[in-house]
Amino acid sequence: MRAETLASVVLAALVLPVSALPQTTRSSSGKAIYIITNDAKNAVVAVRIGRDGQLSRGTTTETGGAGGSGVDSATNQTAAPDSLFSQSSLTNIFAVNPGSNTVSMLSIDPRDPTKLSLVGTPATLPGEFPVTVAASVKNRLVCVGMTGAKAGVSCASFSANGLGAMDGLRTFDLGQTTPPAGPLNTVSQVLFSSDESVLFATVKGDPTVNNTGFLAAFPINKACSGKGASLAQQGTKSSPNGTAVLFGSSIIPGSSNLFVTDASFGGAVLAIDGQDVASTVGKGVIDGQGATCWATVSPATNTAFVSDVAVNRLVQMSLTDATPLGQIDLSSNGDPGLIDLRAAGNFVYALSPGNGTTSPAVTVVDAIGARQVQHFQLQGLGVSKSAMGMAVLV
Repeated sequence: MRAETLASVVLAALVLPVSALPQTTRSSSGKAIYIITNDAKNAVVAVRIGRDGQLSRGTTTETGGAGGSGVDSATNQTAAPDSLFSQSSLTNIFAVNPGSNTVSMLSIDPRDPTKLSLVGTPATLPGEFPVTVAASVKNRLVCVGMTGAKAGVSCASFSANGLGAMDGLRTFDLGQTTPPAGPLNTVSQVLFSSDESVLFATVKGDPTVNNTGFLAAFPINKACSGKGASLAQQGTKSSPNGTAVLFGSSIIPGSSNLFVTDASFGGAVLAIDGQDVASTVGKGVIDGQGATCWATVSPATNTAFVSDVAVNRLVQMSLTDATPLGQIDLSSNGDPGLIDLRAAGNFVYALSPGNGTTSPAVTVVDAIGARQVQHFQLQGLGVSKSAMGMAVLV
């Protein structure tokens, strides 16, 4: 593939999150979903989305790195499901390799969204146990969040030839180990603002020891004098009132606000001011939750959907004040719960890695009709209970 063709494919793949897209009467449908296996030989699983929104046929492409799992603090056993305690362990199309402390870049064939190729070699990270990644097309910048003994954020430029060298670690003093013990007191997610001028990072606290979580915000230094864009070394940290265990998040369309989950109660809407300080606009308490941790915004309903690793349902919530609006009970499909999820078109795609006795699967939900339309099995694609992440190509 010619360099210019590869560049266009890579940049086309790095679409804005669905939550950042403008609202339309009929939203753009997805082309494929992507997850990581997070096994000893890490790989990206790509599954095609049909015109009806349903999944079929998949491929598995090795990342050139190793997966890894944290330790469940409650049991002192290997964590699974939710092996990384994070959201966005891959984005179109970069994937973290927690076991080898690297991040990989892959390209997508323009004729087949499930045909992937590794671009260059995985980039070595300055920290330990990477769990989340975000990419900015505007700035040609990819940033990775790490949550091991050396925790923090590092970024690198990217081009058609692959990733540049990762820059210095912006450290988070978590006092963690490698692998980390969680899910409390770990990095949750990194994501760019809708205009790609700021990188946000959500970090969980630990209410049992009066340790409050926080949102970190790092501004982008614009490209100038022949130098590419870069992430500021110093950021702003804020702990929005009433929050404690900030986890998954999504940009709210048409605003600078964030919708975030908080595993201690449910979900919240956060306002970001001119100094990148977050404040709580509204909180939504979810009855009967186990741990509400992942979030996506549906362009079809202009609402958030959140998932729970211990309860097999999706809860729909307001983007104005996080009020719970209803739930979709999925218990009949036999999954123990759901982790990472993404919305595209009229559908929500939610991953259940299983627990070793139940099979890994992706549930496809009609967001408008509030019903399951497919339960797609993943065991034939080399997926196990350690799988993480969910990205969608639109």
